[in-house]
Amino acid sequence: MTYRVCVICTGNICRSPMLEFLLREAFDREGLSDAVTVDSAGTSSEESGNAADYRTLDVLQRNGHDDWGRAAHRARRIEKDWLAERDLVLAADSGHLRALQRLAGGSPEHIRLIRSFDPAAVEAGELDVDDPWYAWNDKAFDRTYEEMQAAVPGIVEHVKAELAQRSRTV
Repeated sequence: MTYRVCVICTGNICRSPMLEFLLREAFDREGLSDAVTVDSAGTSSEESGNAADYRTLDVLQRNGHDDWGRAAHRARRIEKDWLAERDLVLAADSGHLRALQRLAGGSPEHIRLIRSFDPAAVEAGELDVDDPWYAWNDKAFDRTYEEMQAAVPGIVEHVKAELAQRSRTV
């Protein structure tokens, strides 16, 4: 059974596709691309159908990342039933977390903030990933990229532990 991860931000053009691509790459490096699927969505339908923001793609390219589906990416809004179909739902900020909890009708453990997987962010009490779209500069996208990259190892380890738990119960 495939482990399903969904990354959520507002419009699904900046933060969520960035982490979607980074996680796909990380799971591939770990040899888990057949066991884990990653997708993304937004809490708003405002950007539905649009490609990832060019600044998101630029920061990934500047940092040497291959194309992990960016050409095919089209923004979409999360649907309520998707929450039950995903094993891990990653919210970019506390506003998204609250929206997802409302949509789920509670506080399911599988809905988490992205930066809750970064020990330094947890220690600093800074768990939100700010939306770089409003800054209109590369510096904001670079910061978002750094915050996402810092969370990736913790997310990968969490998923690996979940997969190991599944294999013990099968």
